[in-house]
Amino acid sequence: MSWPTSEPDHSDAAAPIRASAAFMLKHPAHLIALGLGSGLSPKAPGTVGSLWAWVSWLVIQHHLSTPMQAALIVVGLLLGWWACTVTARHMGLCDPGAIVWDEIVAMWLIFFFVMPSDFISQLTAFALFRFFDAVKPGPVAWADRLFKGFGWRGGFGIMVDDLIAAFCTLLVIALWRFSG
Repeated sequence: MSWPTSEPDHSDAAAPIRASAAFMLKHPAHLIALGLGSGLSPKAPGTVGSLWAWVSWLVIQHHLSTPMQAALIVVGLLLGWWACTVTARHMGLCDPGAIVWDEIVAMWLIFFFVMPSDFISQLTAFALFRFFDAVKPGPVAWADRLFKGFGWRGGFGIMVDDLIAAFCTLLVIALWRFSG
């Protein structure tokens, strides 16, 4: 397998490229942005990517110390910004549904703060995040609109609305825990 040295130019209004296993394996950014294949789900790729994040965090938390978990999230954010930027440009779309790294890192961030917790609490965190990510109320929609496009801004935009959805999820969980 060889990695391309130049990025395709989609400024000529060519048809967007559809994500596939072959596309995913053409560039390391694609592999990351497509969530190691979880974004290739034909139905609800964001939900599948979030589920992948949940399962992977159950493993990660037992093998990495808390500082290493935090470092993984920071590296995941920076790597994701790059990977989402490159992959969106190669696909010719501002925010393709197949890009799920944003959901993965956002879910890791949520679980970093809520774990350890029981299954119902984890399921609640998952459901709240999916709600905020899919419905995009208030600040999530604002961030989603503000950073649309290609280049660094596009990759950042793909990531930031999910981070705000994660913050909203954590805020609701905190209010719920402190009110009861």
